[in-house]
Amino acid sequence: MTNAKTGAEALISTAVGAGIDICFANPGTTEMPLVNALDGVPGIRPILCLHENVATGAADGYARMAGKPAMTILHTGPGLANGLTNLHNARRAHSPLVNVIGDHASWHLDADAPLNSPIEQIAEAVSGFVKKSDGPDSLAADMVEAVAATKENGGQVATLIAPHNAQWSSLESDLPVAARQPSPSTFSALCVEASADALKTQKTAFYLGGLALSEPAFHLLGRIAATTGADLICETFYARMERGGDLPAPMKLPYFPEDALAMLGHYSKVISVGALPPVAFFAYPDTPSRLTSAEQDIVLAKPDEDVLGALEALADSFESLLEASSPSHILPDMPQGLLTAEALCAVLANLQPENAIVMDEGLTVSAPYHEASYGAHRFTQLQLTGGAIGMGPGAATGAALACPDRQVINLQADGSGAYSVQALWTQAREGLDVITVLLSNRSYHILNVELQRAGIEQPGSAAQKMASLDGPAIDWVSLAKGFGVPGIAVDTAEQFAEALNAALHVKGPYLIEVRMP
Repeated sequence: MTNAKTGAEALISTAVGAGIDICFANPGTTEMPLVNALDGVPGIRPILCLHENVATGAADGYARMAGKPAMTILHTGPGLANGLTNLHNARRAHSPLVNVIGDHASWHLDADAPLNSPIEQIAEAVSGFVKKSDGPDSLAADMVEAVAATKENGGQVATLIAPHNAQWSSLESDLPVAARQPSPSTFSALCVEASADALKTQKTAFYLGGLALSEPAFHLLGRIAATTGADLICETFYARMERGGDLPAPMKLPYFPEDALAMLGHYSKVISVGALPPVAFFAYPDTPSRLTSAEQDIVLAKPDEDVLGALEALADSFESLLEASSPSHILPDMPQGLLTAEALCAVLANLQPENAIVMDEGLTVSAPYHEASYGAHRFTQLQLTGGAIGMGPGAATGAALACPDRQVINLQADGSGAYSVQALWTQAREGLDVITVLLSNRSYHILNVELQRAGIEQPGSAAQKMASLDGPAIDWVSLAKGFGVPGIAVDTAEQFAEALNAALHVKGPYLIEVRMP
């Protein structure tokens, strides 16, 4: 702690010392001492977000790309509740982030003022660590605990509740607070042995998530797969994957359970690495929840274990490993005419620049993108991990702040984009290189699909209204302009290619509304 005079200054100073350099905030009255401390204690870049779910989504995107915790400042229990959707996604992604929630002054709680709420209970739904400070002198030590907690269990959300009076009150002591290092992660030698035996004797696939989708892991997995003939399958919705170029190209586990069961049924053993064994996203009649059997399952390393260490030990269990061959995938031809999902994904895969970051929340429209981009230049792909829609715009914002030298492309469905459209304003204010490819099919298309899967061939008027975003259609170009982001609407593959190519050659945010037929 350096020259801190108040609890708020102690908290911010400690955060800086712990390596936090950015704060996504939507503060209120009970956070004013923290806001003031951001001026008094240099080292943290403050980013204002117009909705808490943008702030938490941005913190998640930042943490995924920077590999270190981001911080949020949110206003009491309702502010935290507004950000829960993307905190849920961050929890599922094992993203390290610290929420600082301002609460009423401790002596004001008995008055049960209108914003009083059970913050601890709200936070526990999405946080691996929750603590309420009991005074100004505990804020620094509690912040140390919170930051350390984000690095445990494979990465997690930590929530620190800071009473208003603890923030504004002067410190009684100014003792430095020692950093706390999390316990090192480990892996099971027995699981390594079981995996090696399966790879040597049975038809086997790896099921990959988390750090197993990183570049160092792929270099090991590529050689193991080349030596053993094992296949690589990735999670349907992964937090982050390094893709393209000479990296292995895993197959994606299909979304619908009957398709996933058909894929996984080809293997005697399925080795999960950086992921737990796969389960169906939703329950359907006569379909199992778990997509692999107990006889198939081997868990080499869970998300909170030493994934790279386990893969290195597995590689060492073979006398020699073949070099992985470079993927032979080629990009699809540039399409013309009608803007189908396949055409859109083909254009994007062809034009996205090397080292791009693609935040994919395109949902049904972007389903062909995984295969279309097999032959793309090296890039990083982020996805909606927890299924709680509205992550894309905020996460793209955070990713752009974490990697200002890389082009970010937010492949964004219209229904989920409407949840957090306020992120465009933050992108404009900060001058971020984010291209939003807004996929406007004017519907929650997945609901139409699910109605058909339920055997409802002719939905009634109520069901149709619940799935339609027409009447009126959202004018995304006008919305973007209102938030300070220029944009254009396109109707054909040629127009989309022209618009995307132009956007890639200008600085700052841009929105392309792709009007699907």
